[in-house]
Amino acid sequence: MSIQSSPSVPVALIAGPTASGKSAVALRLAQRLAQDGRRGVIINADSAQVYADLNILSARPSAEEMGDIEHRLFGAWDGAEACSAASWAAHAKDEIAACHADGAVPILVGGTGLYLKVLLEGIAPIPPIDPDVRAMVRALPDDGAYKLLKVEDPLRAAELDPGDRQRIARALEVKRSTGVTLADWQLAKAGGIGDEIDLHPLILNPDRAWLYARCDARFEAMLAAGAIAEVAELLARELDPDLPVMRAIGVPEIATFLRGETTREAMIAAGQQATRNYAKRQFTWFRRQPPEEWPRVAVRSESENVDIDACFASLLRN
Repeated sequence: MSIQSSPSVPVALIAGPTASGKSAVALRLAQRLAQDGRRGVIINADSAQVYADLNILSARPSAEEMGDIEHRLFGAWDGAEACSAASWAAHAKDEIAACHADGAVPILVGGTGLYLKVLLEGIAPIPPIDPDVRAMVRALPDDGAYKLLKVEDPLRAAELDPGDRQRIARALEVKRSTGVTLADWQLAKAGGIGDEIDLHPLILNPDRAWLYARCDARFEAMLAAGAIAEVAELLARELDPDLPVMRAIGVPEIATFLRGETTREAMIAAGQQATRNYAKRQFTWFRRQPPEEWPRVAVRSESENVDIDACFASLLRN
């Protein structure tokens, strides 16, 4: 994820864990640009907010919250279609190019690190996975894929949380289907735009105790706003349970409750725990993956404001 100096194609990027206040910062940056007679366009980089089916559970900004600032790639995918990192990156490239053609400043905002990584660095041309290999890997018990990955690709296994079933399965599938580790495939990445843009990144680094409490409160607020009905409508579509929209934070937990397999209290606790676990993985990703020179700003309370002029000084000077 390199930073290239090319003032004619600026791109702002605001990233960090879930519930850390990224959307509010992006909105304030767009409003600050407007004060200078420039137009900011906010582009979603969150893997849940891309789905039209997940308005409440993804914490997608409401029309009121969006104000008069244009937002793109929010609710742009139907849940029946899996939005891969490569697919999102292709659409994001188009939106970024369209913004630049119109003289606007794209503002990427989201916590899906893989989306951002693929957009900036490109993606490896991995061949399609053998369906028999995929079926075998997906049929393994919870810890079975991780145990095999530690044998077949120990470097990748060491990088992953043992509970991150999706990435563990992906790494094992690639190794078994192609005979080459995911890391080796990634050496052949292509299509990234990191060297073609003037990137202005900012990573929000919230206080963990504050963020976890915020995650808990937000899940309950989602329930009050209609998240249970949202999941009921999603279940009524009878989509493939392996689709990303069906595995989004909160969906499995609420689905279990709707099937009568757990109590409301247990569902709330499970949903809150899943959200905190996700935030923990994001903390780890944003600590290890982005370049050290990317600015980080501490966030310790909801009322603490990010200094837009200081954090995006070079962007605002252009």
